[in-house]
Amino acid sequence: MAGSSTSFAAPKTPQVSNSPQAGRVPVLLPLPLDGAYDYRAPAEMPPPGSFVTVPLGQRMVTGVVWDRSESGDDVAEPRLKPVATVHDAVAMRAPVRRLVDWVAAYTLSPPGAVLRMAMGPSDALEPEEGRVGFAVAPDLPGLDAKDRRLTATRRRVLAVFNGGEALPAALLAQEAGCGAGVIRAMAEAGLLVETRLPARPPRPLPDWRLPFPPLSDDQRQAADAIVAAVEARHYETILLDGVTGSGKTEVYFKAIAAALAAGRQVLVLLPEIALGAQWHRRFERQFGAPAAAWHSDLRPAERRGVWRDVADGRARVVVGARSALFLPFEDLGLIVVDEEHDASFKQEEGVVYHARDMAVVRASLEGVPIVLASATPSLESLVNAERGRYRRIVLPDRHGGAELPQVTLVDLREDKPERQRFVAPSLIAALKETLVAGEQAMLFLNRRGYAPLTLCRTCGHRMQCPNCTAWLVEHRFMGRLVCHHCGHAERPPEICPACEDKHSFAPCGPGVERLAEEIAERFPDARVAVMASDTLVGPQAMADLVARVQAHEIDLLIGTQIMAKGHHFPMLTLVGVIDGDLGLAGGDLRAGERTFQMLHQVAGRAGRAERPGRVLLQTFDPGHPVMQALAAHDRDRFLALESAERRSRHMPPFGRLAALIVSAPDADQADQVSAALARAAPHLKGVDVLGPAPAPLAVLRGRHRRRFLMKTDRQVNLQAVLRQWLSSVRVPTAVRVQVDVDPYSFL
Repeated sequence: MAGSSTSFAAPKTPQVSNSPQAGRVPVLLPLPLDGAYDYRAPAEMPPPGSFVTVPLGQRMVTGVVWDRSESGDDVAEPRLKPVATVHDAVAMRAPVRRLVDWVAAYTLSPPGAVLRMAMGPSDALEPEEGRVGFAVAPDLPGLDAKDRRLTATRRRVLAVFNGGEALPAALLAQEAGCGAGVIRAMAEAGLLVETRLPARPPRPLPDWRLPFPPLSDDQRQAADAIVAAVEARHYETILLDGVTGSGKTEVYFKAIAAALAAGRQVLVLLPEIALGAQWHRRFERQFGAPAAAWHSDLRPAERRGVWRDVADGRARVVVGARSALFLPFEDLGLIVVDEEHDASFKQEEGVVYHARDMAVVRASLEGVPIVLASATPSLESLVNAERGRYRRIVLPDRHGGAELPQVTLVDLREDKPERQRFVAPSLIAALKETLVAGEQAMLFLNRRGYAPLTLCRTCGHRMQCPNCTAWLVEHRFMGRLVCHHCGHAERPPEICPACEDKHSFAPCGPGVERLAEEIAERFPDARVAVMASDTLVGPQAMADLVARVQAHEIDLLIGTQIMAKGHHFPMLTLVGVIDGDLGLAGGDLRAGERTFQMLHQVAGRAGRAERPGRVLLQTFDPGHPVMQALAAHDRDRFLALESAERRSRHMPPFGRLAALIVSAPDADQADQVSAALARAAPHLKGVDVLGPAPAPLAVLRGRHRRRFLMKTDRQVNLQAVLRQWLSSVRVPTAVRVQVDVDPYSFL
């Protein structure tokens, strides 16, 4: 996996058998429980995967009939509670059940907690009620749209049908430009008849036969290789490694077309839903119909409809965030993970897992190919390719003859911005040239809000979150100080709570809002927009802004990492990076790799069409290997240096890591449990345990946090060592011990 570069033999899931024991059936419930509970089976034994409702204490809970484990339940059969309801719904397929067991075993999570992610909306199992519709009465006595006894409005209603089938009342009223009362009155008059329509309208099917744009030789060879894997119907992981603008999306669209031609379904994972809008437009342009979307912003009815459409095969292509990995596909034929390197695929709350790696597991369990696409592949994926576990396909050139942008390092020690300003003179000059030429520019600063710190100029007091050991970030657009970790927000105080001086607070450092303020002062005639997750709420807001940029209604775009990937702006020729060193601070073992990936992706937004692009990268350390690699477009040399350093320290992907995070509402409780874990820490060959130590975020959401880091050789069964360690310490109810296998965050 990500930290170990192993294949899929690491965690051992329980041996199962599909032969039920007479009179009892195991049911896994979507609760943080360690395994399935036995219940008395109904007269007709439900097969594994059936959705059932069973009693649990004083309540009824819906779960899934699970595969029988070797251990089984020791409750005597007369004491078993009966299954209350067997739902008439599509059963959870065996590959999904095995995925639940696999994720639980790998992450050391309760299987029921993983099942909860695969269960879908709570009402998706309820019987579907048909919608009310209306049709033209079959026995109208000679009336038609020209009959003078009909009002103009009623004639419009009849004309909407035009010999067609029944329509939903709301759609009929909308098309006729009238109210629902008109429809009801026509039904009472015998002009229309009420009928029942299917509960869900048919989902438009993508047409894989539509012509594709011309592909380059490299694109065509890559597409042919992936299409062959789809048609072969066997598991294979393919790393699609292409420079920014090389046309990776067009290549895997060909593979999607092959899966659709074979009558199979496709899952596409994106790291952020903000990227979905542009992807959906490209998909619908190519296939003539939209893909189904799955993300947290869907309304309940939309989630229910997509889940059911996936289960019964109506949704042929689904694009979504992490949780789409657990959808109940009827006949999956291909998985695509776009921007596979992106850290957003790692879920840090609840069940802690990496969606990219678990997608590889699902592809293996389903027996289908998976494509990992990126311009800056993760070191883990590259090492897997070197070891022969993944097949690597390279797209070395931009499509259509476009050149990679020229990258210039701006040394902030010499090319200094003015006092209380953040844009160097050379970047200001480049912005002027770009705007005069009628082209577009982008300024990148991966820091939301106006300022990362608010400081009292009189006494030095810093505004800190009351729930976390984190500074409050000023968001001037909202008039709030906000904690980016727990969401606490408050108005900026007029009086310092420490020294009681008035109006003494000053912002320290830049955020995108402060940068936008500086740019507006320097270029008052430029049309400027800010692109950040807190200024754009939902995919539609992102789509609208992207459309405005593409229509050249915006001259200068200022934003964070959400504008760094996936976007194609033909008139954008200049990218300025305000603080290239920002991601290099701290003790994160992937800091250099992440910074390179992000800045390379940002730089790739420039010059993607016929106009050449350039990038000015502001830094205080132009000699840093990351900066040198970016300036020289020498990714492979940087990765070789990064790989050698990780190998020498036995760090992932050449060793394995796991973190334990102890948290409690009381600091003493956290310390006591941490001390007990330290005393019980394993002393084994190839295993080192570091800690406990206060986490960098020592208090988060009101809980005190301590961290352990376990480092092992690749040959060590890390999960077995962790299980043994954790089982030797009793943890009070108020204390949580979170396990993070292959950690990406070290806060």
